[in-house]
Amino acid sequence: MPEPEAPVLGGDDVDAVTRAVLTASRLLVAVSARSLSVVEERVTLPQFRMLVVLSTRGATKLVTLAELLHVAPSTAMRMVDRLIAAGLADRQTNPADRRETLLRLTGEGRRTVREVMARRRADLAEIVKRLDPGQRVELIEALTAFNEAGGEPPAPADDPEYHPLGWADA
Repeated sequence: MPEPEAPVLGGDDVDAVTRAVLTASRLLVAVSARSLSVVEERVTLPQFRMLVVLSTRGATKLVTLAELLHVAPSTAMRMVDRLIAAGLADRQTNPADRRETLLRLTGEGRRTVREVMARRRADLAEIVKRLDPGQRVELIEALTAFNEAGGEPPAPADDPEYHPLGWADA
């Protein structure tokens, strides 16, 4: 298979960079899909996204959860009902306001998030290992700049599960 030609960057390189980011996003989506394959019988990608939000935020009101996921409260409720039926989430009365219900992960829900994220991290590490050390440094610099331009806060080095899918607090 012939080596792909390196893009020639010059005056207006926005299109070349956009194509490279789109290609990388396909790879990241593929890695994400593979990591979910271990739970695909029980959890869809949107449901997993909800599990991750609950994992990072803890017990959360339905309205807040819907806002964080950018879905209607009725959609969030249907997703919650499915996660509860699967044993991955549950409802509890808010001890601070007994009129409110909070949603939270069960032990099985936490294990599911950890398992998927561990697999995703391992797959990404295998790809990164194929880069030489200089490319790794350049990738860190480029992705840091990209994340800053997109308004995504950096994940702390000591907590790999912090915003593991990139959904920062709204």
